[in-house]
Amino acid sequence: MSGPPLVPPLKCQGIKTKLVSAIQKIAQPRDYSRWVEPFCGSGVVALNVQPKKAMLCDTNLHIINLYRDIQSGKLTAAVAKDFLTSEGEKLKSQGEPYYYEVRTRFNAAPTPLDFLFLNRSCFNGVIRFNRKGQFNVPYCHKPERFAQAYVTKITNQVRQIAQVLRTVDWTFEVQDFRQTLASAQPDDFVYADPPYAGRHVDYFNSWSDEDETALASGLGSLPCDFLLSTWHSNEFRSNTAIELLWSRPGFYMQKREHFYHVGSSEDLRHPMIEALISNFALEGEEVVAPVRSQQALLAL
Repeated sequence: MSGPPLVPPLKCQGIKTKLVSAIQKIAQPRDYSRWVEPFCGSGVVALNVQPKKAMLCDTNLHIINLYRDIQSGKLTAAVAKDFLTSEGEKLKSQGEPYYYEVRTRFNAAPTPLDFLFLNRSCFNGVIRFNRKGQFNVPYCHKPERFAQAYVTKITNQVRQIAQVLRTVDWTFEVQDFRQTLASAQPDDFVYADPPYAGRHVDYFNSWSDEDETALASGLGSLPCDFLLSTWHSNEFRSNTAIELLWSRPGFYMQKREHFYHVGSSEDLRHPMIEALISNFALEGEEVVAPVRSQQALLAL
């Protein structure tokens, strides 16, 4: 990857835009035939690594459906432009009530275009659903959100990912990470970017300690290389799963600062130390090997 990273049309908390060059540097020398993501999220990593063959999975069917529509040509830059321009005019004239009208419409009969509209006009570009699977992020209070320049920015992002998808062999699947890991082959490379343990776990469905444990077990049993990104620490606290689950023989860790974008204002957005963990040696890795507590040993 040269130049600035490609940015997908979806905003997503914890997006790895600032880490894709580091991830690509780690993955590029590895010998693999297929790139596999159990948690594709915004799709930013695959969009920039651009493997020739990939299986991109997520439990969030709205993300998968949006990218399937772009891949099939149903959702084009022109379609997105017309829709966001039209809906943006309604938002500009009606304000907050129209945002909630679209949100209600989406929750009753979801479409990728409504999902894109909500994602770009909700509070802070957060993707969040309640236990009933309904999008529940409040309005961003910017009635002129879809100004011409903003619509152009989004449609250019749709165009860029459509151009990438025309040159690669990618499949998008709605499935649980356990199923994705179980299907991994020896010549795959698995990149896992799960919900941050103990943090924003309502992205689409919950993420529990049991899920984190199952992920560690699944990655540790893979017949192929993997790279995991998760949070390590910030100025306030540390991720206890690092010691409990991810500090084990055969796992290697590299730490990177990652600016964290979920916060209502700049003073509430703090640097996050990201842990990149693999089952192969990393250049300049910091192998975490603390004196393990009994709890940590039992978790292995």
